Amino acid sequence: MKKKGAISYDSPDKLNVIVQGSKVIGDMITESNLRIDGVVEGNVTTSAKVVIGQTGHIKGNLTCGSADIEGNIDGTLVVEGLLSLRANAIINGEISTSKLQIEEGASFSGNCSMNNRKPVIDPIKEESSEDNMVY
Repeated sequence: MKKKGAISYDSPDKLNVIVQGSKVIGDMITESNLRIDGVVEGNVTTSAKVVIGQTGHIKGNLTCGSADIEGNIDGTLVVEGLLSLRANAIINGEISTSKLQIEEGASFSGNCSMNNRKPVIDPIKEESSEDNMVY
């Protein structure tokens, strides 16, 4: 039995699916997981996980929590967590992610930036700047 108010968007019953042979024209915004095996012509936004199957294709930007891609994307990808590019993935566009996993055979054309790094503090500079402080 489920409790009210305790909605888990990662649960299998909260999965949106665009099946093979389907075409969506326009932007998609969801809070739950999404699997795309068809075509989406527009931007896709979710805070959850996106899976693009081998027959899936996004012609637009993808912004999500994490992604597992076997299909095609023509657009910018912004992934907060892990982005996995499977062997059949074809990406044409910019990527911004915290973690990136690429299987042999995946194709990527564009720039990639990793945004998981924290500023590095040089302990030697920190000590010397404290010594130079005027009180």
